[in-house]
Amino acid sequence: MGILNLTPDSFSDGGLYSDSEEAIQRAQMMIEEGADIIDIGGESTRPGSEPVGRAEQMSRVLPIIEKLHYRLPQHCLISIDTTKAKVAEAALKAGAAMVNDISAGRDDPEMFEIVARANVPIVLMHMQGTPKTMQDNPSYTDVVSEVVSFLQAQAAKARRAGIHQEKIIIDPGIGFGKRKQDNLQLMAELDRFVRTGYPVLLGTSRKRFMGKICGETRPTELLGATIATTAFGVSKGVKIFRVHDVRPNRQAADLITAVISITDGEP
Repeated sequence: MGILNLTPDSFSDGGLYSDSEEAIQRAQMMIEEGADIIDIGGESTRPGSEPVGRAEQMSRVLPIIEKLHYRLPQHCLISIDTTKAKVAEAALKAGAAMVNDISAGRDDPEMFEIVARANVPIVLMHMQGTPKTMQDNPSYTDVVSEVVSFLQAQAAKARRAGIHQEKIIIDPGIGFGKRKQDNLQLMAELDRFVRTGYPVLLGTSRKRFMGKICGETRPTELLGATIATTAFGVSKGVKIFRVHDVRPNRQAADLITAVISITDGEP
């Protein structure tokens, strides 16, 4: 899943793709580099960010989705990254075929109904607090158990709303209301999320906790760390990786997948 932020204030690529043609070229480049999904968002979710209204989100994302929809290969999907049901609905009508909701359906009670009606996949992510407050003082008693339980509960709500189980993807929300140790613990136990039976999405790309470990303050210089998490995620059974740098992460995922296929006795 290649990230396309159509925002002026995202933490590592804010403002880079505000021009529609530049955004489309970026999406096409990520497809050429091996992306299967392009995740388009019109609202920054970096720590401390302010919410963006649905009208502004739509003005940012819909023109790009409408144009990109006709230019992507048939196997590639457009995902809309939003917590607002009306934004998701408009994006799906414009050509998106997947919803990525970092609130896991909590922010907007209409989200599950709209996704169920459209019969598209939805990503449910865990976040403690909101993007504005999530890193103020996050705390857990047992971070892995709490996050797994939350995602299972939201997935159950999604199913009751009419979303088919096979359309539900879960995301532990690395970096969203978590301390460094919480993020590491979630990474170490990714297999617990995989064992729920839902496909797991991992989003670690350029995240701040890795910079603290590596002594690096520049998000764009965390490619090596991101690749390491992708390789580790594949080994744990993660199915989708949300990244800024598609080609090197795709290479890492493909290589570890090939190694695993040999050890599993596959050709």
